[in-house]
Amino acid sequence: MVIQSGNATASHGGIAVTGIYNPSVNLPPGVMRPPAEVDAPAGLDDLPYRPARFVGRDRELDRLDAALCTPGAIQAVHGLGGIGKSALAAHWATTRPHGCAPLRWITADSPMGVQRGLAGLATALQPALAQVLSAEDLAEWGLQWLASHTGWLLVLDNVNDPADVARLIARTRGGRFLITSRLSTALTGITTLIPLEVLDPAESFALLTGIISASGPRDLDGAADLCAELGHLPLALEQAGAYLAQNTLTTPGAYLNLLARHPADMYRQAAVAAPAEHTIASIWNVTLDQITTRQPEAADLLRTLAWYAPENIPTALARGFDDSPAQNAAIGLLAAYSMISPNPATGTLSVHRLVQALARTPDPDDPHRAPDRIERARERATGNLYTALPATWGDPATWETWRTLVPHIDALAGQSASSTDTATTAAVLSAAGAYLDNQGLPARAVRLIERALAAYERALGPDHPATLACRSCLARACEAAGDLARAIRLYEQLLADSARVLGGGHPDTLKARRGLADACTTAGDLTRAIRLYEETLAGQALLVGRPDDPSLLNVLDRIAHAYRLAGDLARAIPLHEKLLSDLETMQGPDHPDTVSCRTHLAGAYMAAGDFTSAVPLFEKALACTEGAHGPDHPSTLTSRNNLAYAHMAAGDLAGAISLYEGLLADMERVQGPEHPNTLSSYGNLASAYLSAGDVAQAVALHQQTLALAERVLGPDHPHTLTFRNNLANAYRVAEDPAHAIPLYEQSLADSERVLGPDHPNTLVTRGNLAGAFGAAGDLTRSIRLLEQLLADCERVLGLGHPNTLTSRNNLAHAYVEAGDFIRGIPLCETTLAESVRVLGSDHPNTLTTSRNLACAYLAAGDWDRAVPAFLQNLSDSERVLGKHHPLTRAAAEDLAYALAKRDGGTRPL
Repeated sequence: MVIQSGNATASHGGIAVTGIYNPSVNLPPGVMRPPAEVDAPAGLDDLPYRPARFVGRDRELDRLDAALCTPGAIQAVHGLGGIGKSALAAHWATTRPHGCAPLRWITADSPMGVQRGLAGLATALQPALAQVLSAEDLAEWGLQWLASHTGWLLVLDNVNDPADVARLIARTRGGRFLITSRLSTALTGITTLIPLEVLDPAESFALLTGIISASGPRDLDGAADLCAELGHLPLALEQAGAYLAQNTLTTPGAYLNLLARHPADMYRQAAVAAPAEHTIASIWNVTLDQITTRQPEAADLLRTLAWYAPENIPTALARGFDDSPAQNAAIGLLAAYSMISPNPATGTLSVHRLVQALARTPDPDDPHRAPDRIERARERATGNLYTALPATWGDPATWETWRTLVPHIDALAGQSASSTDTATTAAVLSAAGAYLDNQGLPARAVRLIERALAAYERALGPDHPATLACRSCLARACEAAGDLARAIRLYEQLLADSARVLGGGHPDTLKARRGLADACTTAGDLTRAIRLYEETLAGQALLVGRPDDPSLLNVLDRIAHAYRLAGDLARAIPLHEKLLSDLETMQGPDHPDTVSCRTHLAGAYMAAGDFTSAVPLFEKALACTEGAHGPDHPSTLTSRNNLAYAHMAAGDLAGAISLYEGLLADMERVQGPEHPNTLSSYGNLASAYLSAGDVAQAVALHQQTLALAERVLGPDHPHTLTFRNNLANAYRVAEDPAHAIPLYEQSLADSERVLGPDHPNTLVTRGNLAGAFGAAGDLTRSIRLLEQLLADCERVLGLGHPNTLTSRNNLAHAYVEAGDFIRGIPLCETTLAESVRVLGSDHPNTLTTSRNLACAYLAAGDWDRAVPAFLQNLSDSERVLGKHHPLTRAAAEDLAYALAKRDGGTRPL
């Protein structure tokens, strides 16, 4: 239709005749004036609503102020459905001083929607036109009015296709446009875009609680958690708030429980007064309809992505397409509709957590969420994770990939019922658990591997090789987590099952027996461990048929290590020395097995107090490891830690601190400040500071280490228990019993609960608590604990174990401190004789025991025995440790004091 101008209407006496309908209608004079001649009367604004509660968005409002300050300005706000685009537009249009008139709102989700909006403008300006013009002609009249006037503001809400509004924008430049769209690509090139994100937590809380409490005070328990669960999405918050406002006996916490138990019902549940289509389920279904029409595979991809963590999803997990172009098109389409957010810098995707929750919630009444589609998506997500897994978890080159995948594996496990797990699920969970165990996070590993084992047993049976391997993995993780009783039970079951299914000589059966021996070693049951290692050695010899096979040497190395832990250095050191010689001949001096054996021999020399032999071996091990793997490899960092410890034990505290400080800086850089190995480096450096007398710095660093461990590893992790005990030690050295004793008591209670009352670490903690009581002057409680400790050590570890000797020595010292020389001195003498027999006369522990005996003679006033004992102790310390070792210096001070006491104080102290 062409709108005629001039006096055409008047010439017909007020009867308008059109070429379309040709009706005869009486119209008021002037109705058919050209649009350019029609002024907008006051009150023509038709914004549909002003948000009752609007929070935040200050930055976006300011951007709209700046962008829409001039005629012809076009600004678009885009984001996920339900993000609050329309609310932002309405709030800005009705509250900001933009000076535009009239303000018109057009629902521009289709060509018909645009037409209706323009026709509505024409009818508002000239109501009588509705009687003579078609909708199409009314829209044209409205468009001409906009083209011939200035100062207006048109909100084009929910644009789905830029083509629907392109003609309108191209022909009208005198006003301003504010566009909202779910499409991030809407109008690209002819306007600027403002992306709209979710509310921040404080704004989210204010919106939800404001709706709930509109009629009066309410129980808001769980409101913050509900906001987080809803992803701080405004529409979801409004939907939940309206439900809670209507159901006054339901708290936000109760709503959370309903959402967990009945997600499908709650996502589509609207309040009585709210339109059914104003729910997140309905809003997103419109988008999914459009996506599915364009590319059905894109909707499948969204359902697959719903099973992962919401952030940092690698595109490798978006598999399921025949070719890359199809995958790229699906990702691009989902991103265009703001259902996902690609991050080009990292090559990853993110999905709003509520989009995920809805997309993985089955609903038989929703074609997009049919149960079979949801199930296929979960299986596809599992398969994609399995395909993306690195081949191993021990190679540092794969750790970055593992760190990326583990959050998504955790999410899959947390969001799917264990009853749906398949053998593929079990493989994913078991591999992730093994990686976490390797990274020093056994508590997390145990949870995943337990579920994997249940899935394997259900899917493949209890005797399948994969099931047995998973049980071995769980036993290792339990051992690392400190649950030694369970680890031993699992290894015992594994050994019995492997022998029954595979045979006693099968490699996996031998591996199970070796694993059981390792667990017994960790638990301090060294007699049983050595017997199991010897049985493994015999079986391995029959299997390989040659005495020099590396697998045999590996078992021999473990036997030597067990001898060392048992205090049997007379057998441990020669066996380590022979093994090292054999490995250097067979595999070369730089082979990893050779380096490992060299490190173990150095540790045995350390146990014997032979630091002169130990330090060069640690230095060579470090050189070999660094040459093979580079300075930042975990094995290199471990070798540096071993060398630093050797320097500290040898009395070179300055050298040890320098090495520890450099190591810690590299650990923080390579593995991060919260990695378990980095935490151990913090603790080792703090211990070196303590040994050097820098008590204040040691206490501060031990406090920091414990706080990190409790947060990262958990309060019951074995490392955390050790760090708590170390902090108590620092307080004790600082002569702060008010802090030391309660912390020791907590450490002991935790160790007894987590590790068991007979675990070696528990026994050490009990001894430390006894020492703290003694230092505080409470000798009665100290002696009572030491007597119990000695009985436990003799029962658990044996009479000749180094820890038993230490306990006997401490009890003798406590007797002497209490003035009970009748019991103290004989016990000191017995302990020294036993220490010489077990450890040798030159062992540092023997030297300490010798010094304690001399102190006992001195305390009893027996100068004739005290002074010779101190002289012998000083001579031995100088010969074994050197003149500058802390123990040698202490021996010299003791002798000077003893001589002064003997001579009536005439000699200087």
